[in-house]
Amino acid sequence: MTMDLKTSVPEWIPENYDKKVAGKVVEGCNAESTVIKNKLSKRHNQDVESLAEGISSGNMALLSKAITLIESNSSKHLILTQELLRKILPLTGKSIRIGITGPPGAGKSTFIESLGNFLVDSGLKVAVLAIDPSSTVTKGSILGDKTRMELLSRKANAFIRPSPSGGNLGGVARKTRETILACEAAGFNIILIETIGVGQSEITVRSIVDVFLLLLLPGSGDELQGIKKGVVELTDILVINKADGNYKDRANLTMASYKSALNLLHSPTEGWKPQVMSCSAINNQGIDKIWSVINEFIINTKSSGIFSHRRNEQLIKWLYGMLDEYIFHKYLNNKKFKAEKNLIESELLAGNTTTTEAFEKLTRILGL
Repeated sequence: MTMDLKTSVPEWIPENYDKKVAGKVVEGCNAESTVIKNKLSKRHNQDVESLAEGISSGNMALLSKAITLIESNSSKHLILTQELLRKILPLTGKSIRIGITGPPGAGKSTFIESLGNFLVDSGLKVAVLAIDPSSTVTKGSILGDKTRMELLSRKANAFIRPSPSGGNLGGVARKTRETILACEAAGFNIILIETIGVGQSEITVRSIVDVFLLLLLPGSGDELQGIKKGVVELTDILVINKADGNYKDRANLTMASYKSALNLLHSPTEGWKPQVMSCSAINNQGIDKIWSVINEFIINTKSSGIFSHRRNEQLIKWLYGMLDEYIFHKYLNNKKFKAEKNLIESELLAGNTTTTEAFEKLTRILGL
């Protein structure tokens, strides 16, 4: 069928239609036209601008919306996220970032709520980034820490954001660093980052925080048994939680055990001797003393220059972490490589090729 766009009338309309046709065909717009692109770009810029203004004014609803944008895997959203981060960057970097890890059952959520309430009542603004294990089906959070911090979540100067790990190793979510920046721009003085659990692979949080706190249970001593040595080696403050009732004596023994063990380890922070403390988070006992030691650590590292040096190192690690992720998605996660990879794996398992030959084939596909 041909159409005369000048008359805007299809060829199947009779010549003597006497203009009684219900409608006419008009020339449409190309979806890639400059006009539409400019309109979309303008709308997106307005969205980013409103998010940036909302964050800087402390609007929690817009902060949550911004974090949802940050956590998105969409390439379109990635561009918007970078625009947003550029706008809020001058407002970032002024908080204290505290990483809190520990084995399941150590009472991390209870401890964070107790510490968070103490800080808010002291006049500080506290953001909690709780990294939840992910569902293997939906990739969403399984636990939902916000429901386990009821009292803190009701405080006006507190913000709790559970984020799924998405299967990411290291005990933190993939976009935790960007989320920290958004919270800092919103005026939060203290950022508490709770990891999934504790293990040799779950220590990435060390590379994004100023203070690394390890929470343990009474009876988890016996020098370094029951906990990964690698995590202890990175710890600035080690806290034995649930030091109350019948567990108080056991907590004291555990403290003594770890103090002895830490004397044999090199301190992760020059000029600072890792502290071993105890508390009862559920009874709000010992929280003020822990905060006092955290303050002492911050003053110590800032005066020695370690604080700013560590922040600079973290920026460089962030850069190369993004590069690793880009390489993975561009090369190792694309459809062509996956198809070839599966074929090479089959050949390897069938005994038709050696591991070295399979490696060489994979590197050729990648052009390496």
